[in-house]
Amino acid sequence: MSASNQNKDHNIAKMGFATRAIHAGTTSDQYGALVPPVYMTSTFTFDTVEQGAAMFEGEQIGHFYSRVSNPTVDILERRFAALERAESAIGFASGMGGIAATFWTLLSSGDEIIADKTLYGCTFALMEHGLTKFGITIKYVDLQNIEAFKSAISPDTKIVYFETPANPNMRLVDIAAICEISKAKGLVSIVDNTYSTPYLTRPIELGADLVVHSATKYLGGHGDLIAGLVAGPADLMLRIRVEGLKDMTGAVMAPLTAHQIMRGMKTLELRMDRHCSTAMMIAKELEAHPTVEQVFYPGLETSPDYALAQEQMGDFGGMIAFELKGGIEAGRTMMNGLNLVKRAVSLGDPDSLIQHPASMTHAAYTPEERARHGITDGLIRLSVGLETPDDILTDILVGLDAFGA
Repeated sequence: MSASNQNKDHNIAKMGFATRAIHAGTTSDQYGALVPPVYMTSTFTFDTVEQGAAMFEGEQIGHFYSRVSNPTVDILERRFAALERAESAIGFASGMGGIAATFWTLLSSGDEIIADKTLYGCTFALMEHGLTKFGITIKYVDLQNIEAFKSAISPDTKIVYFETPANPNMRLVDIAAICEISKAKGLVSIVDNTYSTPYLTRPIELGADLVVHSATKYLGGHGDLIAGLVAGPADLMLRIRVEGLKDMTGAVMAPLTAHQIMRGMKTLELRMDRHCSTAMMIAKELEAHPTVEQVFYPGLETSPDYALAQEQMGDFGGMIAFELKGGIEAGRTMMNGLNLVKRAVSLGDPDSLIQHPASMTHAAYTPEERARHGITDGLIRLSVGLETPDDILTDILVGLDAFGA
């Protein structure tokens, strides 16, 4: 990066969230393009053999193969790092690609991960059915219990990993408290910030070492891509790039995907404000509805995590979980009665989406595992979209009436 671009990035880093989401990391091309070009190339030429050798040795900075780095992806990585207040970031082909590359870089046979009791189904599957094949121990701990976390740490523990809010039951973990203990014990703390986005929560500012995201969700924001992002210290990110990404997974983000994510990130602040305000309205209506047994949303004053949410979240997000009084059969009837809200997995889209975690996103858990990890059979997960708020609510009430009829 040129000195002028470095100075520009330094100045933008001091500006507001929306400004950083639109401008951070931008470089100028020879035509003065406003939108960064999409460099659809697998390889890059060298002026001399010596230059190529220097790049491969790491003695000269530059792009030489798009499995390692690409100019379009590089702009996204710097922009995302600016949003998370991290030194560096890496783009991946999927969120799971980013998580896997991080684990394979940091872990060896005999190491141990402490993971929170509730995780996204594919993350759980990677740990429970993937890492364990290679002699890595997974220890699940309720990370809301600080003393339990302290007691669980052993000489083999290398990583503490958690989501907050957790997918799908919306549990919060005290990021600052867990990461302070982790630093004192020499552990690498990794936080999945997909639900919150850096607009609502910035784990690195609260002491986390690494932040992982499914950029498929709110960062892309339009339901038209699959991608992942990881952010953290520059030295650690370099290791993950050359080991976990380049050599171990090859889970490389395509330049066009990076372009799509940057387009989505420009409106992230505006979209999240709408997601949050509509979700709060719907959560309150659900809580008051006679057919609803329980609502899980950190913005409700009745939530056990309400105080912590106020401390570490700028707002409460666009995800709601709830259970009906009739259990899973009532949930199926309710979801099948919806018209505007679509039955689909994923989240963070303009479209409102609803799904049943136990049989869909968290089907990797056995029934016994779901019971241990706090994922009930009757739980429903709602991703509140960007439609007119009253229209979303009306459709949900129609679904609830279908169950209550």
